[in-house]
Amino acid sequence: MNAQWVMTLADARENLVAWRSYYNEERPHGAIGNKVPISLRNPGGAASPPP
Repeated sequence: MNAQWVMTLADARENLVAWRSYYNEERPHGAIGNKVPISLRNPGGAASPPP
């Protein structure tokens, strides 16, 4: 996130949503066995939480 330039508050929100999704749903974390954090919440393998 610290490498992103934002021009508006809406742009900042968009960038934050994208970063949060990447961090929690795509990026493996070594502390939890190189799994994505969302897999701990949804053991069935769903990519994102239910709406």
